[in-house]
Order: sequence, then C-alpha cells, then structure tokens
Amino acid sequence: MTKFFQQKIRLSPYPAGYHLITDIIEGEFPEIKKIKVGFLQIFIQHTSAALTINENADPTVRTDFKTFVDELIPEDYPRFIHTYEGPDDMPAHIKASFFDSHLQIPISNGKLGLGMWQGVYLCEFRLHASPRNLILTAFGEPY
Repeated sequence: MTKFFQQKIRLSPYPAGYHLITDIIEGEFPEIKKIKVGFLQIFIQHTSAALTINENADPTVRTDFKTFVDELIPEDYPRFIHTYEGPDDMPAHIKASFFDSHLQIPISNGKLGLGMWQGVYLCEFRLHASPRNLILTAFGEPY
C-alpha cells in the first residue's frame, strides 16, 4: 500500500547564489525515514528562485554556477521591460526557468537516493530575496 506524506517548509531568506539545502530538507521532513521504497518530490512556490541537484563538496562549483549564469543573463540587459520590481527581477525569472521548480529524488530504505557527491540546491536569483516556500511530498511503500 502506497503511503503519502506532505509538508510545506519555509526557508529563511538567502542571498543571491546557490545554497545547499539537503540537510534542511532531511531535518524538516523526517517522514522520509518511513518510506522503504519511493520518491521525494520537492516543489518551490516561486518564479525567481529554483532548485537543482549538483556537486555538494567543492564550493567553487557554486561560485562557477553564479559566475556563468550571471554572465549569460546579466541584470543590465537593456531590452528587459519587466523592471518595476527592480533590475534583478526579470533576470531572476529567466534564470529560474533555466533550472527547475521541482525535483524528484528516489527514497531507498528511508534515505534519499542521492549520489555521494550530490546535494539539493536552492538557486536564489534575487539580490534581496524573501523567504522561500517548498512543498515536500514523500510517497512510496512504507516500512
């Protein structure tokens, strides 16, 4: 019988950049431990931040992400017209679309099935961000 657990968590504001949140997700959602085989879905309820899975050990990966994406989608692009929320708003929307608003991660024996060097990132694209809301849904075969 499939079991479902769902919880909304609110992340404190982060500065623009790429922030590992794997520990927060596991700490705030202990129901993951109740699933023998299943999945965790993570959904962010915002259009100017995103989620991704990537290297969790070397912080230069985060720096390189920021450098590359900021050069690819600059805040001073002169043709943006959606600028009334600040010069970082439209670039944040485009950057968020380059990444994703949701992730799905396997759960095996009560643990996230991430690889040894993988972590879940909050990709924050606003310079002065507000708190971010995530909806976590774990489902699968319970113990």
